[in-house]
Amino acid sequence: MSQLRRVLAVDDSKLIQRMYKLVFMKYRECEVVEAANGLEAIERLAQDNDFDLIVLDINMPVMNGIQFMEKLKEKNMLRHIPIIVVSTEGKEEDTVRAMKLGAWGYIQKPFKSEELYSLIEKVMAKRPPVLKTGRYW
Repeated sequence: MSQLRRVLAVDDSKLIQRMYKLVFMKYRECEVVEAANGLEAIERLAQDNDFDLIVLDINMPVMNGIQFMEKLKEKNMLRHIPIIVVSTEGKEEDTVRAMKLGAWGYIQKPFKSEELYSLIEKVMAKRPPVLKTGRYW
């Protein structure tokens, strides 16, 4: 996986969080930072935005994935971090909404780790190199 060092995994399920850690450790050792909802993810990004990828669920308490993406778009920040939406939501309008808000990919739960890895490979291959400087919040 090219240039994948740190991943922000935003999901309220502890089981899914564990799966992300296993997937990312199996294919390439990289740090996985967890957030249980969109608000927690925003707080983490305010402290440190040096992530190579965000893996995002849609259905979460406090702030869901769509609200999180709307907040990022509203601030017009962090476009350099690709977002892959991984959700139980399979409705076409959810997929379209996420893609319009800036998601680079969308995969439906349940998924096989190989499917997620393949999508991540495609997203990371498209990602242009970006110089990360300063804070965005």
